Amino acid sequence: MKTLKLLFTTIIIGAFLSSCTIYDDGFVENYPPTLEEVVSGYDLWYVDYHRTTGYGDVPYVSRAFTLSFINGILYANNNIVDIGRTGNGLGIDVGTYNTFNGLLETNHDIDGFNDFEVDILSNNEIRLYNYRENVNYYLIGYNVNNFDYDKLFYENIEYFLQEYEAWEKVSSRGGNANTFDSENFLAFTPENITTFYSSQDEFGTEILDINWDYVGGYEIFDVNGFEDLKILTLNYDAGDIEEFELSVINDGRVSLYHINSETTYEFSGRGFVQYLKSEKSVKTAKEIVRNNNRKRTKVIRKAKDRRNLK
Repeated sequence: MKTLKLLFTTIIIGAFLSSCTIYDDGFVENYPPTLEEVVSGYDLWYVDYHRTTGYGDVPYVSRAFTLSFINGILYANNNIVDIGRTGNGLGIDVGTYNTFNGLLETNHDIDGFNDFEVDILSNNEIRLYNYRENVNYYLIGYNVNNFDYDKLFYENIEYFLQEYEAWEKVSSRGGNANTFDSENFLAFTPENITTFYSSQDEFGTEILDINWDYVGGYEIFDVNGFEDLKILTLNYDAGDIEEFELSVINDGRVSLYHINSETTYEFSGRGFVQYLKSEKSVKTAKEIVRNNNRKRTKVIRKAKDRRNLK
């Protein structure tokens, strides 16, 4: 097993990269941080999964949106919904860790033992390298009071949409009459990040009783110049195509602006799907949401200019 590498790829003056002792005579002695100081230096480490390199996989890391290393306890946020509230922002206790021998050693409750070499890339960014799986994960450090929730939601929008068994239309305003007016429910399944279902059932229908009338593929696009806006395209198997500007209102509601009709719809999430320590712990009430093997994959989106959408 390789030993720890603390690679200072850039020289950055800051508390994260160096610790110091101030003596009575004013002399300041700087010394490198310990591995424990590095990994516990932030409350939350956002797993920037889209930058992952290598061929292997450490399952608990690829499921997590954030990781935390606090006093020997390993925490993870495996859901976007309720992030910031679950476990006072840290998520759930998923195992233990230690840094005694120069490696970040983790013992996940389900996945077992995994060791990581830790490279410091900047004052709030580290890289975790797992030699056994030959995979690199990139983590960005935040404290709970300055966590970038917008970044989390919009960079992982496909996974956010999967965290409810159904999205129910709760309002519509403006625009012209169109065929999508009749669609009252949408579902985005974790079997992949390309399949959606829709239903014209009456408002308030129980999730178990929804008849998913239509199925198709969907794609989400970035919008050039906008960090808080996406384009959602629904490609129905029957041949119809619906295109929306998608924005997140909160962790239970989204806005869909129908580009052709200029109608704005709001959908509310129903049937929260909580992802716990492993795929086996998923709790769900409906088989249409096939979530037993949800794992994040790298998402590479195309981009569109907003002015050219119509």
